[in-house]
Amino acid sequence: MSFPSFRRRRPRRIGAAARAVAQRTPETLTVVRHRAQPLAVTVARLASTAVFAYLVALPLPVTPRPVLAPLTALLVAQVTLYQTLNSAVRRVGAVMAGVLLAVGLSALVGFTWWSLGLTVAIALTIGYGLHLGDATLEVPISAMLILSVTGVRAAATGRIIETFIGAAAGLLAGIVLAPPRLQPAAEAIEELCRKVADLLDQIAAGLRDGSFVDRSEDWLRQARSLGAEIARVDDEIRQAEDSVRLNPRGLHQLPGVAISLRSRLETLDHTAIIVRAFARSLADTIRLDSDQSPIHDPEVRGRMADALARLAAGVRTYGRLAVVTDVPSHDELVAELRRCLTAAQDEQDRLSELLGTDPTIRPVGWPLRGELVSHIDRLRNELQAGSPAAAPRIRRARSWRRPLQAGRRQRRSPTRRRPAA
Repeated sequence: MSFPSFRRRRPRRIGAAARAVAQRTPETLTVVRHRAQPLAVTVARLASTAVFAYLVALPLPVTPRPVLAPLTALLVAQVTLYQTLNSAVRRVGAVMAGVLLAVGLSALVGFTWWSLGLTVAIALTIGYGLHLGDATLEVPISAMLILSVTGVRAAATGRIIETFIGAAAGLLAGIVLAPPRLQPAAEAIEELCRKVADLLDQIAAGLRDGSFVDRSEDWLRQARSLGAEIARVDDEIRQAEDSVRLNPRGLHQLPGVAISLRSRLETLDHTAIIVRAFARSLADTIRLDSDQSPIHDPEVRGRMADALARLAAGVRTYGRLAVVTDVPSHDELVAELRRCLTAAQDEQDRLSELLGTDPTIRPVGWPLRGELVSHIDRLRNELQAGSPAAAPRIRRARSWRRPLQAGRRQRRSPTRRRPAA
């Protein structure tokens, strides 16, 4: 009985409909060239937002020094416009609830220690009931500030006006000064691909120079650490998706770029799992005796190193596809990725022939031989299915008109078949 061959396996299709939309045309892979905001830019943006809110509230006859407006603007301003809008709604709702509570309690009770405790308890209950999140404490703070002054109605009016001005200033700053953060997410994907490719190159170099015995545990540790990198890239992509929501400069990029980044992360997540499983199988194979372990054969190590080197080049090219902007460069990288995967498949076929053996003769190391080739085959198929050259089914954007149009076409079609009885 010989080892099963892994030649000409059809690439596994991944049912990620979002990936299909992004892989349809090279134009959807275009990302916005906006770098991450450095510290100086962030400080200048927040300072200008606070000054703008103060200047807007200064002419109003509310208070001679309307410092609550810039304070609210600083609390509302976030990295992305979507987060800024969410924070503004929560902040305004919290202030309104606290002010109304203070106005209502001031007409019934005065400002004493027991009324203060009652106000805080009721305000916190309202904040948690409205699911205000981080702005929950704003409800009792606003209520205490209103109750502590003599003119309750004037203070309540000023508090509400300054809150609205600060929230509006923060939203305006988010529209004008908050660019889409697609480029940092694309660079994070490229960096993750570089780390995966470096690990595969290290394994290939260790197999060639014979240092695989001492370095197998380190390879397994590096493969396990890829999970933390996946989580970091996921946070970057979530920031990118939020940055293009409701952003006038990012609305036309949302259907292509954000979905493309998310689908690439899904492919890299599967790739990291396969690399971790391969490192585990390789470490188990190295622990076997020299007669049972195929890794001690120089020819097997050479073929496996060549296959891993080809896959490493493919992963690195896949990462470069995330940051490419022009169509000619994209087409060139797609062709390069296809060549790398084809060369990896050829090396995998030769490796499968070398690892073929009879399980009755070598029953100990036979399952590990199949695992090694299987992991290489899965890694190649994952990159091939996730590459822009391989486009599975395409999910069309949902629309309220399509079901109606489809029903009309179905009713008007004279050749529509009736279901059999």
